[in-house]
Amino acid sequence: MTTKTNVTKHRFVDVDGSKVFYREAGDPNASKLLLLHGFPSASHQYARLIEELKDDFHIVAPDHPGSGHSDAPERPYTFDFLADTIEKFLETLNFTGFSMYVFDFGAPVGFRVATRHPEWIKGLIVQNGNAYEDGLSELAKGFVANRDPQAARDLLALEYTKFGYLEGVRDPEAISLDTWTLDQHYLDLRPQPQVDLFLDYHNNVAKYPEWQAYLREHQPPTLITWGRGDPFFIEPGAKAYLRDLPNAQLHLLDTGHFALEEDLTEIAALIRGFTSKV
Repeated sequence: MTTKTNVTKHRFVDVDGSKVFYREAGDPNASKLLLLHGFPSASHQYARLIEELKDDFHIVAPDHPGSGHSDAPERPYTFDFLADTIEKFLETLNFTGFSMYVFDFGAPVGFRVATRHPEWIKGLIVQNGNAYEDGLSELAKGFVANRDPQAARDLLALEYTKFGYLEGVRDPEAISLDTWTLDQHYLDLRPQPQVDLFLDYHNNVAKYPEWQAYLREHQPPTLITWGRGDPFFIEPGAKAYLRDLPNAQLHLLDTGHFALEEDLTEIAALIRGFTSKV
């Protein structure tokens, strides 16, 4: 019987006294790929992508503090705190010199890390991860302006979680019910970190000019894959990257916010092709 050696591992590491959960797969000598998840999910949103790419990359995908299987220390949650934790997590694993896949909440975390450590970043893969005001839908602008804790808590309801997965997709029947069901489990279990992050979201928009300056100065090789039916981060936000990264690859996909649910094979192929040149 042949023993499989390239299997996904499910691990924890201590960061400042809290456990950070992460998925790891692939040959440690292969090109590194960091996957940063979005709201309201965790690294499980990348489980299928990891299986698709683990023979090509050394992949690490953490759960942010307060999400998934990572600890949720009692404290105010901000995107600065998430980035601080992920930065220390990467230092602990000595995981640098990677291509970074950022999506949704993972984008403000990842861009904070990138501006602190531009030398860590070999390439960017941006999938519905916003860094320009052009990309904010009217719905997203409401999130940014929100300062009401109860209104933020209301956004954690099942109807909104399901909406995020189904709005703008080609075929709703192709989207597994397990996606929003699992995410809702974690939202119901530990809502406060996500409430805090919604209330902190305006600080991401305030940092957009800083992130844009990083892109202009460092010109990281960049692949943009964007579900154009996204109700939160709209198509002009994808095109806006080209103002600062004129050599970026832009691919607009006929799907919604969670583009991997319908277009995993296409995105995986784009990642392979992109990273072979960086």
